Amino acid sequence: MNTLAIVLILCASFFQGTFGLGMKHIAPVKWENWWIVHATVAMIAFPMLWSLIAVPETFTIIGETSTNVLFMAMLFGFLWGIGGILFGVSVEYTGVSITYGIVMGLAASVGSLIPMFQMEQLPANFNIVLVGVAFLLVGVGITAVAGVKRDKVQNAVVEEEVEEDGDVLVAAPKTATTPKKSIQTGVAIAVTSGVLSALLNVGFTNALPVAELATTKYGVNPTDASLVAWVVVLMGAYLMNAGFAIFKMVKNNSFGSFVVSGGKKAYFWSIAAGLFWFAALGVYGQGAAAMGDLGPVVGWPMMLGISLIVSNVWGYRSGEWKNASGPFKILLGGLGVLIFAICILGYANA
Repeated sequence: MNTLAIVLILCASFFQGTFGLGMKHIAPVKWENWWIVHATVAMIAFPMLWSLIAVPETFTIIGETSTNVLFMAMLFGFLWGIGGILFGVSVEYTGVSITYGIVMGLAASVGSLIPMFQMEQLPANFNIVLVGVAFLLVGVGITAVAGVKRDKVQNAVVEEEVEEDGDVLVAAPKTATTPKKSIQTGVAIAVTSGVLSALLNVGFTNALPVAELATTKYGVNPTDASLVAWVVVLMGAYLMNAGFAIFKMVKNNSFGSFVVSGGKKAYFWSIAAGLFWFAALGVYGQGAAAMGDLGPVVGWPMMLGISLIVSNVWGYRSGEWKNASGPFKILLGGLGVLIFAICILGYANA
């Protein structure tokens, strides 16, 4: 694997592991208003602008591409959007840690294996790729277990707020945090979400004929040509995301709720998160192109694995692992396995 590809994947992983920080700054704006701004920036405005700057013939190339190629790439993008919605539904059943572990593991593995088995001929070292993906799943699983144990430890710690009630000291009552819904249902939804979330990379793989046309006919650099492919995939993704946000606006009668007191900060984070989100995909696409034929097979799980490490670093810095030293040690073990898996995947593409 060349140095450029490594640097690009590392940068993409940083953006992917960081963009979620913006999700902590939605209030006081309603979710659907915040989300449609975010999706418009992330899936339409930024991808098209970047692609047009790098490849001025972007829409000419798309117009000359087979309709079937465009449809399939957009379809996979649309299905990925459904996976994102199901992620939120699953959290209501199982909590963030379990859902995130399942979705990340399946998105990384399925998103790698489907493009590999779509190849006309399996690569000679496909067994090494399988081993790397297997270790990646183990690493994600360990980090999910660490997250579950962290939640249990932190929920068990009751900070007693002592109040003086005459001559009696009264401790604050302990609140229950048990799930209200079936965890089996939540796991099933998370599995579905994970498989659908993998389809973003499958859509990118199926859109590669767009990039190939840009390269062969218009002499575009392969790394820049990948941006044109993303424009197609994300059109389908935007249809799902914007459609769901508009549905929520109709349901909650929130079309007039874009302007609220204190909303400027929330919209700043909405735009920033959108820029970081597509920066991850755009740079990943360039890194995958630099890797060669195995780029989408190896680069995708590498990016998600490293981004999981980055997101946990941010989580640690923000105090998410406070009072949970035991689970944090388990997390470090999981991150160690992830690093080992990434090294195997890197070797597979060497």
